[in-house]
Amino acid sequence: MPSGDAIAGLLPRLADGLAGNGPAWLPVPADDPLETARLRDALGPDSPIDPDIALVVATSGTTGTPKGAQLTGAALLAGAHATHHRLGGPGSWLLPLAAHHIAGMQVLVRSIVAGTEPVILDVSAGFDPLLLPAAVDRMSGAQRRYTSLVPTQLVKALDAPDAVAALREFDAILLGGAATPVPLFDRATAAGLRLIRTYGMSETCGGCVYDGVPLDGVDLRLDPADGRILLGGAVLAKGYRNAPGHPAFAEPGWLRTDDAGILDGGVLTVVGRLDEAITTGGLTVVPQVVETAMSRLPEVRECAVFALPDAKLGQRVVAAVVLSPGSELDLAGLRAGLAATLPATAAPRALFVVDALPLRGPGKVDRRALAARFRH
Repeated sequence: MPSGDAIAGLLPRLADGLAGNGPAWLPVPADDPLETARLRDALGPDSPIDPDIALVVATSGTTGTPKGAQLTGAALLAGAHATHHRLGGPGSWLLPLAAHHIAGMQVLVRSIVAGTEPVILDVSAGFDPLLLPAAVDRMSGAQRRYTSLVPTQLVKALDAPDAVAALREFDAILLGGAATPVPLFDRATAAGLRLIRTYGMSETCGGCVYDGVPLDGVDLRLDPADGRILLGGAVLAKGYRNAPGHPAFAEPGWLRTDDAGILDGGVLTVVGRLDEAITTGGLTVVPQVVETAMSRLPEVRECAVFALPDAKLGQRVVAAVVLSPGSELDLAGLRAGLAATLPATAAPRALFVVDALPLRGPGKVDRRALAARFRH
């Protein structure tokens, strides 16, 4: 799949797929041969496929081999229509994401549904917030304006005043791909940005829960045993192409996610991933909970919590931090800053200051890469 403005040339093919008039599309990044090779098994290009599948989109592969989520045109369209209904109507979309990931692909689908031409920001060399003003100027002034970002992009944009001014022009900015730290969200809304936090995945045609409330046609419940989030409804994938019988789809009509959540008055709060929980000294620590507490410290620009082996504890909680400009932070200062909000057993026992956090997929922190880097 190409990058930059060349993506627009693929819209007719995508429209045919949504209408059921073409073969399934298996999008991979044409400018990244290593990523293409990594995704090949998930996409299974050489094996037969059901005729109603429009897209096979690779998951970002939290653990093991990425899986290919089989998405029908009807499911993709259901997600696009439900999004426009929630946002207040169709409009013009800016694409600042890689289109082979589901979040970027859905920007294209929504543009087709809206009958508008998407404006595409080339991110093949990384996201440059200084390109946002010119991109927004290219959007239709008569239409409602929408875009979709991941939190790491928002961090960069907020440090560029011209980018912030451009983002104020949007009627809604969908924010997903990874959890959004509360201080980041508060800073962005204080700057006048209209953010909507989204939750979803490739298996649900992208974000399907907006600000904790499911979109129309989306079903949501929790497993009473562990708080696991289950999703269903019109946006659900038809299983995995390379993993038939996967337990995530064991219950017909439902996807068993790896996320735990809390429902309060019908509003979902995602607590963290069950498969990333750290067992330290017999206690369970959820990395996202620690990250939320850390993100409130003024010295912390970005952070990631992960586990390293420990002879005594089994695993120890550690953290990688990108510091705010001009800030300094050591382990003692970090633990002291967290003392009021976290028990000492959950606070990191090692601190690594890094220039940037490694990412995978559409903006998710790669904890496995961090663990491999700092294991020795």
